[in-house]
Amino acid sequence: MRILVLGTTGFLGRHAADRLHALEGVQVLGGGRSPGADVPVDLYGADPAALAAVLRDAAPDAVVNCVGAVGGDALSLTALNAHGPAVLCEALRRAAPDARLIHLGSAGEYGPADGRRPVGESHPARPLGLYGATKLAGTLAVTSSGLDAVVLRVFNPVGPGAPAASLPGRLAAELRKAGPDGRVRTGDLSAHRDFVDARDVAEAIALAVTAPRPLPRVLNIASGTARPVRDVAEGLLRAAGFGGRVADRVDEDGDGSPRSAAVPWIRADITAASRALGWAPARSLEESLADLWADAGTVAESPR
Repeated sequence: MRILVLGTTGFLGRHAADRLHALEGVQVLGGGRSPGADVPVDLYGADPAALAAVLRDAAPDAVVNCVGAVGGDALSLTALNAHGPAVLCEALRRAAPDARLIHLGSAGEYGPADGRRPVGESHPARPLGLYGATKLAGTLAVTSSGLDAVVLRVFNPVGPGAPAASLPGRLAAELRKAGPDGRVRTGDLSAHRDFVDARDVAEAIALAVTAPRPLPRVLNIASGTARPVRDVAEGLLRAAGFGGRVADRVDEDGDGSPRSAAVPWIRADITAASRALGWAPARSLEESLADLWADAGTVAESPR
């Protein structure tokens, strides 16, 4: 089985490739824009005909798309999160119509939760801001493509290698820089998020690649538990061996994410992923944060 993983230089892409390499009888091809990529693919401004030619040569049985932008200008967000998946689907229809596509979506597609009820895949998608809107556009491109495709809607990934673009990665880097006696500044940490370990995401990807057909169009991948973002700071302080409370080390009067104020609480319903994939998260937030702190590489490249 030949599996093409797009975005292997990114946080989730690296974990996905590592997990897929462990499968028996599998050849994993890394696709991306880096010079060392097995398959040269750049979804930023990609052309369907040119990409189809590349895919025809690669002849994948499955494609895992971990490419995406979490920040940046409107052009980058639109090109990588919306245009890229649409081009990929068109190229697959032309070159490898029987290949399974696993595309990584985002909890940002949902927008505000309905009170404190868990968010299921049928929850209305009401994204706040351009990031969520572009990720939703990418999801719609995949789910309407007619391909054998599934969108894994990943909530808040954490774990070793978390990039500085994420709050856990950024906070770990700033705490490391500040040292045991220093302080760091953040925005308000009272929002509740559903954190999931990147290695558990990778396991869901592996199960989706090998699952009998067909799969639901969208599956939530999360822990199924809402945790205060402040728990991330507490977990990192414990992992670092820094004494004291969060209030002793972290000032919460900085500029925070506008989305945190607009979406103060969100938790995923992961029943569908359990039924379709036999998947369940295996790692606690505390384990994820300890491994993040222990990992030296807390900054990942943009997985274009």
